[in-house]
Amino acid sequence: MTGILDDEPIIEDLDVFEFYAREQWNGYVAREGDYLFDRRMYPDFAYKILEVEPPESIIGLNTSIIVNNDDNGMPAIEFKSDVTFEDVIGQNNARQKCRLIERFLENPEKFGKWAPRNVLFYGPSGTGKTMLAKALANKAHVPILPIKATQLIGEFVGEGARQIHQLYDRAEEMQPCIIFIDELDAIALDRRYQELRGDVSEIVNALLTEMDGIMEREGVCTVGATNRAEALDPSVRSRFEEEIEFVLPNEEERLKILQTNVNTFPIPARDVDLSKLAKMTAGFSGRDLVEKVLKTSLHQAIMDDKDEVTGKYFENTILRLKKDDKSHVANRMYI
Repeated sequence: MTGILDDEPIIEDLDVFEFYAREQWNGYVAREGDYLFDRRMYPDFAYKILEVEPPESIIGLNTSIIVNNDDNGMPAIEFKSDVTFEDVIGQNNARQKCRLIERFLENPEKFGKWAPRNVLFYGPSGTGKTMLAKALANKAHVPILPIKATQLIGEFVGEGARQIHQLYDRAEEMQPCIIFIDELDAIALDRRYQELRGDVSEIVNALLTEMDGIMEREGVCTVGATNRAEALDPSVRSRFEEEIEFVLPNEEERLKILQTNVNTFPIPARDVDLSKLAKMTAGFSGRDLVEKVLKTSLHQAIMDDKDEVTGKYFENTILRLKKDDKSHVANRMYI
């Protein structure tokens, strides 16, 4: 499978794809209308099951998988996300503001020239910007085209600009839909720094052309995400009609994040005061709590051949993280 964008595979060899599909979704109960989410090569990309015979079949190593192509020879594939608003803990202000985008995607014609076409998500890393974009697409029942800005910086001058235009061409075909550009600051830093960044200037110009609406892209909403809004080039930042801030979780939200994720552990957590852990983790993002605190503690308990994760594992992990954080502050040049 090959594709212009990492998130847009083109199936060239059906036999190879059939083998790949059987292996990845082996044991999955296939039902008509369901989506098979790719967890290997193209995360967040989904293939829709159009027909199953017999109904509710279990995919096995001998299952026949037929790809249905459209009139242009492109696979009948839809970009969908299984993330919901319930998966995003906190960020109430951001969720409230996203209702406008949701209504636009549900009825683009109603907004006309007043459509929220360009929206900036900004805030600390790990606060749920990507998750909320996926949840928004899911709630509005529209596709989402996610791409990291770093993927646009190609080996040759002009390559990134070409990818930008092709991305918007694809979005227009699928409208209404969301284009989600993560790590926007990788290409849209203040122009004082761009002499160090190859063909970034051409990429930014292509992006500005699309965001300005010089080429009409009805039903397409661009959502950019960055941890460093203050470092964005003013010409880029000014194109976003709406800026939505994401903040670090408060104590109550940290407790809920801990509770929700601990319940999914493969081994039980016992003698754990999650309220205490929530107090100890002020300043931690949701991703910090899941990836650095919970996952590290779980892995340590498993390596110690324990059949449960006790509170001591969590507390030791948090204390170690805080100690390491302080020891590296003096050496940090960038946040």
